[in-house]
Amino acid sequence: MKVLNFGSLNVDQVYSVDHILRGGETLSSEKLELFPGGKGLNQSIALARAGVPVFHAGTWGEGGEMLLELCRENGVDTRFLRKAEGKNGHTVIQVDRNGQNGILLFGGSNQRQTREHIDEVLGFFEAGDMILLQNEINLLDYIIRRAAEKEMIIVLNPSPYNGKLKACDLKAVTYFLVNEVEAEQMTGESSKEAMPEKLLEAYPKSRFVLTLGSEGSVYKDAQGEYRQGIFPVKAVDTTGAGDTYTGYFIASVLQGKEIPEALRIAAAASAIAVTRPGASSSIPRMEEVEAFLEP
Repeated sequence: MKVLNFGSLNVDQVYSVDHILRGGETLSSEKLELFPGGKGLNQSIALARAGVPVFHAGTWGEGGEMLLELCRENGVDTRFLRKAEGKNGHTVIQVDRNGQNGILLFGGSNQRQTREHIDEVLGFFEAGDMILLQNEINLLDYIIRRAAEKEMIIVLNPSPYNGKLKACDLKAVTYFLVNEVEAEQMTGESSKEAMPEKLLEAYPKSRFVLTLGSEGSVYKDAQGEYRQGIFPVKAVDTTGAGDTYTGYFIASVLQGKEIPEALRIAAAASAIAVTRPGASSSIPRMEEVEAFLEP
């Protein structure tokens, strides 16, 4: 099985602040740091560091050379990355004194996918291969449709959750990885206890991983449900923690681990990630996760 991540690559501009800005407020930041990021890039790095070979497809623009180099340094196959006109995608991230964040996203080059490039990329893959997607690129509906036609295993992190997803055939998705906000947006359900069942009611053939912050995570499919608590750590920066979780969960499943163990490994990896600044730079390697989990 080959694994393809068709996703975003961003430069994260991270501002350390006392608290997340409120409407109309002006606040001085304590420092500015630049990190590689983007949900697509983060998840590819997590897969690679967890030991799964991954192809990354997408577009990068002006200022994105560091992202291409980072992929290569981590063993991510970059043959399907293309240069686009204009600025690279980037984010403006506020991180408060408790490690919580607020993120403003500029799509830039990530919004310059073409149908021709998508068809070229997917021509390399076949039935049973896996494609990992997020909602930070354009033509997501087309990618899902073409991947479904090829009978690929489709994994979707529907973030950011917005109107573009209405054009997508979400019933073609095998795995959804969502947080509590996205789950409520998908189902209209605000009760965390009821969310897993509501997700399954909406998409009965799909499998769900729901992350609930300090309350851990839940896996739900038609056969059953599993829950995983968090590993308490001192958070420095939560940016990229969900992407780390996604990459390590998918990697564990591909490596043949049972769902409870996959949840445990993903929770440990994301716990390590939040103790470090940055997004992709905070993602641990598998040996670190294994050491973290040693009794």
